[in-house]
Amino acid sequence: MQATFAFGKTGLTISLPDGPTYSLIESRSAVPLADATTAIGTALDNPIGCRPLVELATGKRTAAISLCDITRPAPNSQTLPPLLQRLHAAGIPLDGITILIATGLHRGATDAEVRAIVGAEIAARYRIVNHDARALAEHRSLGATASGTPVYIDRRFMDADLHITLGFIEQHLMLGFSGGRKLVAPGLAAQETIKAIHAPRFMREPLAIEGSIENNPLQAELLEIARMARHDFLLDVTLTKQRAICGVFAGAPVEAHKAGVEFVRATSLTRLPQLADAVITSAAGHPLDLTFYQSVKGITAAQHIVKPGGRILIVSKCDEGIGSNEFAAKLRNYTNDENFLREIADCAVEVDQWQLEKLALVGLRNKMFFYTPGVSPGQLGALGQRSFSNVNRAVAALLDGLPTGARVALVPEGPYAFAQVAG
Repeated sequence: MQATFAFGKTGLTISLPDGPTYSLIESRSAVPLADATTAIGTALDNPIGCRPLVELATGKRTAAISLCDITRPAPNSQTLPPLLQRLHAAGIPLDGITILIATGLHRGATDAEVRAIVGAEIAARYRIVNHDARALAEHRSLGATASGTPVYIDRRFMDADLHITLGFIEQHLMLGFSGGRKLVAPGLAAQETIKAIHAPRFMREPLAIEGSIENNPLQAELLEIARMARHDFLLDVTLTKQRAICGVFAGAPVEAHKAGVEFVRATSLTRLPQLADAVITSAAGHPLDLTFYQSVKGITAAQHIVKPGGRILIVSKCDEGIGSNEFAAKLRNYTNDENFLREIADCAVEVDQWQLEKLALVGLRNKMFFYTPGVSPGQLGALGQRSFSNVNRAVAALLDGLPTGARVALVPEGPYAFAQVAG
C-alpha cells in the first residue's frame, strides 16, 4: 500500500511492503466555520468570562499583541484585522499598538516572514517587532513565581496598557495544549525565565505531556507567570487539517483557553483500541518540519500510541537543519539516552536542552528511526546510527524483525493528530 505524509510543502508518498497490519490515523477536527470573520467578531464582542474587547480597551492609549512566530500555522491575517478594528474603535491609535512576534528562543522573523505571519497590509502599517530572549535588558523583572522561577517579560509588552495574546490551540509535548499563556511565557520571556521553566523538574514530570493540562505543573507555572504579566485578553482558534478555522475562543485568558481545550478534546481526539508495534509519523510538514528541533514533537506525540519497546520512524524535511547552535551542539555530542539524562540532571539548564531531554525520555522506552534529509547522520550524534538518507531503507529498518501481522500505525500529520489509546 501507499501512504502520503506531511513533509515540507509538497508531502511524501511512501510505498509500504506487505506483511504488517497497517492502520491510518488521521487528524480530526470540527468542520470549518462557514464565516470565520463573523465568528471572530462575535467572539470578540461576546467574550468568555469578561467584558467585550471594545469595553476593555476604552480609556487605554496603548495595546500590545503577542502572536506566534513562523514555525506555527496561526491564521493571524484572519484573526488580527477584527481585533485591531475593535482596538481602534475603542480609541487606541495606530501608533499605540505594538505587535510582538513571540519567538521564545527561536530566531527572529525576516521581513518576508513578517508579511507571511500578519499579512502584507498589516506589516506595512503597524509596528511589528521580534522578541529577543537573549537581550535581558529588553525585559522587565516581575519577581519570581511561588516555586522560584525568575520572571522577565518583554518590556514592550509590559509597557502597554492592554495585554493581548493571539494564538491557536493544539496538543503540545510539554504543556498539554498550546495557546493562551504560552504566548506570554516562553513566547515573550527572557532566556533566564525560559531555562527555568524547561528544567528537568518540569520536563520529567509525568503529567507534562501531550493532552495533559489538569494538574500539569508546567501549565500551572506558566499561568502564574501570565497573571504576573497582566495577561488581559486572548483570542485563540482551532484549526482543521487544511488550516481552516473551526473554532474561535476569546475572552478572559483562563476561561476562554479552557473552553478551547474542551472543544479540541471533543472534536479532535481519536481513541485507539490498542497500542501499535511500530509507528511511522511526520513532523506535520511545513512550517513545523523546518528544523529537527521542532520535529521532536512528532516523536513525542507518537509515544502514546506505541508499545513499550516498540519503534517510531519520523519523516521530516528539516530544510533549515537542526535548529539553534546550542541544540545542534548538544545533539552532535549525544552518546545515548541514559548518559544525556544523567549529565543534565543536576546541572544549570542550557538553551534548548529540554527538547533533547524529551527525545531521550522517549528513547528510554522506544527505538527511534529518522528520515530527515535536511540533516546528516553526523549531526545527530549517536542517533545518527538509525538515520537514513533513503526513506525506503528507513521503513525497511523499522519493519525488520517485526512479526508477521505486526500492527503499524501511520500518522501522516504527526503531532497534529491527537490520538490516545482508550483507557
